Amino acid sequence: MLEILYLESIDSTHRYLIDALKQKSIRPPYAISAQRQLAGIGSRGNLWTGIEGNLFLSFCLYKSELPSDLPIQSMSIYFSFIFKELLSDLGSKIWLKWPNDFYIKEKKIGGTITSILHENMVVCSIGLNLLAAPHDFGVLDISVDKDKLLFDYFLKLKEDIFWKDIFRKYKVEFLQSTKYTYYDGNSAKKVSLREAELLEDGSIYLENRRIYSLR
Repeated sequence: MLEILYLESIDSTHRYLIDALKQKSIRPPYAISAQRQLAGIGSRGNLWTGIEGNLFLSFCLYKSELPSDLPIQSMSIYFSFIFKELLSDLGSKIWLKWPNDFYIKEKKIGGTITSILHENMVVCSIGLNLLAAPHDFGVLDISVDKDKLLFDYFLKLKEDIFWKDIFRKYKVEFLQSTKYTYYDGNSAKKVSLREAELLEDGSIYLENRRIYSLR
């Protein structure tokens, strides 16, 4: 089981972990969980600030610890879907919008970002509104014991679940994503996912091109 550092407050668990890895003060596997986050990183570099008691988690692993068939560009889907399944088993109606956003019905309640360091380490961060949310965002629809949730999640990751098994289930859930839009960094605009085709490596085929997301 990896070591988890619990903090009361931090600017960003993601930045903290990356800085610690670069300074070689820690090494994988390692995780950080904070009670409150002041300047977390969201999609497209936006801030994901947080209310005390919500989930702010970052962890790092060696790439060699990941399943051999996992496309590196789909780490966010992989880590997110396993986390989502744990919550679903507890009775939540949470679903995963491509490629990294957690939703309850039509409201976003959290998301995942991933980074690659030195070609052999990966960093994943998950933020989830457990207790409260800013305007236009949602909150998880069940009560959870945060410590137990993290314990169970990291146990699940140790099972070395293959990407093919995650993809088989996620491609059914992906149909919900086609009702929404996706921010395309190349064109700097939101595009509809209505005609998007999910490919086996987690990318989508849309507007005559293949789109990957390393979020």
